[in-house]
Order: sequence, then structure tokens, then C-alpha cells
Amino acid sequence: MDVPVPFVVAFVPGATPGKWERIWRERMPRSPLELRPLPQEAALASLRDASAHMALLRDVTADDELHAIPLYRERPVVVAPKDHPVAAFDELALADLEGETILEGQGTDTVELVAANVGLALMPMSVARAHSRRDVIARPVIDAPDSGIALVWPRSLDDPRADAFIGIVRGRTANSSR
Repeated sequence: MDVPVPFVVAFVPGATPGKWERIWRERMPRSPLELRPLPQEAALASLRDASAHMALLRDVTADDELHAIPLYRERPVVVAPKDHPVAAFDELALADLEGETILEGQGTDTVELVAANVGLALMPMSVARAHSRRDVIARPVIDAPDSGIALVWPRSLDDPRADAFIGIVRGRTANSSR
């Protein structure tokens, strides 16, 4: 008996495809879904080399090579050591961070540097939540650029499961049609 090839969806840190995975498993029990957490560049590369069918990516728009459906926008936050003065604020403006060392990056390593008092970091709220630790805090930054998550796939993809996943992500019921 042939084992079905999984439908692979890559996703960047902060994206949470669990709800869509649950619905897929209910509706498509004979079609395995593989969720693959990857950094942004690796997720894009996986679409290009066809090791992933679709991906949940940050700030990607449709072009000649890729389809993209914007899903939601995310507020930016500043991540700081727990005892830093920004902890006293409910939210901040970029001007409030003037004179602070702002670190590049949004990964675990960056959050470790923040915890070690090396500097602060700006990142989407979901990424900060994914890397949360007891020794750091995150506060919304009202005037920093937000970011968006989009469902992205190659224009060359010819797989009916893509339409099924799009329907799930868009909230279509099992009985609705496009």
C-alpha cells in the first residue's frame, strides 16, 4: 500500500498554524499534513526547491513567482530585560527608545542578548511570545512598522490540496465552495 506524500507547509517563528492543522486532519484524514518550522529565508527556499508546498511567511507579497494571501497584521514590541525602565510603560513610541542599543535579529539568540543586558530588540509580538522568558518583558511600540503574515505558494504549484488548505485558512466550512 502506498503511503501518501505529505502536504508540507513551512511556517516562520511566531506563526501558529495549529488550528488549521486540526481542521485539515478532520477534513483530510487520508492526506497527511506536515508543518515545518523554518526561518524566513529557509522557508522561502523550501518553496523554490519544492520541498514545501506552501508557507506562512512574514511580509511577502505576490509577484511573478509567488501567490500570497495576506492573513493578518502583527503589532511590533520592544523586548527588554525585566528590570529595564521600559517595563514601567504599557506601550512606547520609538522616541522613548532613543539612546538605547537596539539589537538586530528576532531569534532566541537575540532574546538571550536582551536578557544579558546587551540591548533591546524590536520584533513582532508573536515572535516575542514564542521566545518569551521570565527575565525579559515585551511592550508594544505604537509607531514602529507592523508586520504581516501571508500564506504563500509558488505560482507553478499544481496540487488540489493547496485549494483545500487555502479554504481552511480562509475559514471556509467543509460544505462551502469557492
